[in-house]
Amino acid sequence: MAIQTFTWMSVFLCLAQVFSMPMPCQLQGQLVRTTHNLLRDMGGHFPLECLQENVFMAFPATAFATSGAPQVRASDAAKAIYETLKNIDTLFGTDELPTMWDQQKLEYFQNIIYRQIEESECMSSVDTSDYPIRAEGLKTYFGNIAAVLKEKNFSYCAWEVVRKELLYTLEFILKHTSDSLLWSNRT
Repeated sequence: MAIQTFTWMSVFLCLAQVFSMPMPCQLQGQLVRTTHNLLRDMGGHFPLECLQENVFMAFPATAFATSGAPQVRASDAAKAIYETLKNIDTLFGTDELPTMWDQQKLEYFQNIIYRQIEESECMSSVDTSDYPIRAEGLKTYFGNIAAVLKEKNFSYCAWEVVRKELLYTLEFILKHTSDSLLWSNRT
């Protein structure tokens, strides 16, 4: 009886140790790719009728720049990606979303963005020495995007401009900062 009790106690302590281990604070690369693909597919090509409303917005590539030790580079870029996802979530938090987009893909897109933010909440506490500079670039960029939406009264073409910009942003993240993302099965 003592051996059986000892065995069960050992199993319990082992499982408690395994399940209490901290989870890595990283964004999932596959989910970022999925959000990019959903955003791309929910509306098709940039509409010709919206070409006149297309505006240039300077992309803050420096917010995602990496320098220094590999561990520092990954956390700097990951924090910028996390803040980008929070800004995207804020943009899509309005009730004035375009009805011409595939609504099922739009809802799935919003759910994945929200899930990534919730699962990576620990990113908000990651401290990087140069983050205020990065944050200012992202704040300006997303402020400009929000201003376009408001200026154009959340019109379909304004949302298409936003979609174009966000596609570029997500594509940039996937191409230039993918080492900062957690990939379960990289192929």
